[in-house]
Amino acid sequence: MSQLEWIAAALVLINVALVALRSVWNYPFALVAVSLYAVIFYEARLYSDMLLQGFFFALNLYGWAAWLRARDESGVPVGWMTQQARAVWGALTVAAWAGWSAMMHRHTDAAAPWVDGAVAMLSITAQWLLARRRVESWYLWILVDLIAIPLFASRGLYATSAVYVVLLGLSIDGLIQWRRAAALRRTRA
Repeated sequence: MSQLEWIAAALVLINVALVALRSVWNYPFALVAVSLYAVIFYEARLYSDMLLQGFFFALNLYGWAAWLRARDESGVPVGWMTQQARAVWGALTVAAWAGWSAMMHRHTDAAAPWVDGAVAMLSITAQWLLARRRVESWYLWILVDLIAIPLFASRGLYATSAVYVVLLGLSIDGLIQWRRAAALRRTRA
């Protein structure tokens, strides 16, 4: 465990706590954290997670702009996806996972291409839905956390694994808070 990993872990926790509170200030912390984690995951040969950090960087810039435009007096408004949107996003995520993981398995020396690929593809979907302020993003983050905890521990990234245990709790809290906010928004409409 390096000092860099501890710093990145702390920044991620601050970021997710601010996301759960629907604070737009989560984004600066996210941008620094994903930059640090790109280096950490490269060193651990978790290439899917390393590349994911570049995607997160770009999507965090998009999310920051989107959240700034969407703010109101109660924070950033959130809502639910349609059933059709859930089905489409679910199918796309599974297809992306299978294709990406097969490629990583065949063409790299990735340490855990299928599990790492699952974390990466689920995270992409979750982050996109988070930027679009959809409650369902939290269900995906909970699944990511449950997969990532043993993956990172198996690679000796114990601080990161511990962070994902905390993230699991924050994700559950985020889900509860966003469900309440979406219900309140629905009753006002």
